[in-house]
Amino acid sequence: MFALPHLTALFTVLAFVVFPSLAWACDVCAIYTATEQRESRQGVRLGVAEQFSRFATLQDDGHKIDNPGEHLNSSTTQLIGGYDFSSRFGLQLTLPIIARDFRRRENGVLTSGSENGVGDMSLLGIVRPFSYVTGENVVRTSFFGGLKFPTGSPDRLREELPEAEDATGAEDAAVAGRHVHHGGQGDEGDDDEGPIGVHGHDLALGSGSYDGIIGGTLFASWKRFYWTTNVQYAMRTEGSFDYRYANEVTWGGGPGVFPYLTHGSSVALTALVSGEHKGLDTQGGVEADDTGITALYMGPGVSLTWGTSLAADIAADFPIFQDNTSVQIVPDYRVRGGVSWRF
Repeated sequence: MFALPHLTALFTVLAFVVFPSLAWACDVCAIYTATEQRESRQGVRLGVAEQFSRFATLQDDGHKIDNPGEHLNSSTTQLIGGYDFSSRFGLQLTLPIIARDFRRRENGVLTSGSENGVGDMSLLGIVRPFSYVTGENVVRTSFFGGLKFPTGSPDRLREELPEAEDATGAEDAAVAGRHVHHGGQGDEGDDDEGPIGVHGHDLALGSGSYDGIIGGTLFASWKRFYWTTNVQYAMRTEGSFDYRYANEVTWGGGPGVFPYLTHGSSVALTALVSGEHKGLDTQGGVEADDTGITALYMGPGVSLTWGTSLAADIAADFPIFQDNTSVQIVPDYRVRGGVSWRF
């Protein structure tokens, strides 16, 4: 963006020392460097993102109930590769690596297990139709759409078959729990069969279906303050074992500020609000009543950039509202972050 870095540095100093009223204009240039130019420069982009979710609360129709000891720890590492053909058009390929460990009640006994492997890959096209920069403002938008491919194992969905409804019984335990590693020490029995919060649809690494994905993002700043918004809609189709995950909308964003901002690097703090809404899954055309949820989360986020190549962020989400259908195990918190490098 700046062909003469030494002159740029000199003018930046003069703007703060001699012409204080121009200081915000220099901030806008730095915000442009930290956002617009980093996002739209032609070339290869590589990244890795991680989300860890802790599920340890059982809810029945939105109301907390006693948990006999069930939990689910879910870690998703996304390997990201992309290429921008121009400032307006690009492609992105994402491959998730999933690791889940859990404890749930089976045949009245708390049983530990794990699921690990590749998840469903997605390929997205990205369009950036609008970019607006003035002396005090930066506004940019992007839209994306593409497909999710059935690269992850859907085997756990076998538990949702009608003949596996008695999966906690002795005959079907081999089907429902064939990946389960029975815990020795620490596992406790419970002779009374109670509600189960961790199901096959929670553990499956893939859906076995081709699904559509659309969404968009908005970034708008005024001086050092900004607002960011993103929304994504997943359109599901029927996959393995006649199981169809319900369509789902997720969104997030919130206000933020750049407490540290130069042309070479930046630090941004965001007060994040995010949410999700998912309907009822179906198996063989029959609705599964323990799969719908509407939730709202809040938490802090920190983003860093270095030049126009390196970017990193980390954020935490804590639930403030969770309205689920039937009995489900719901998140206690989520921690997510990522690093990307543009060549």
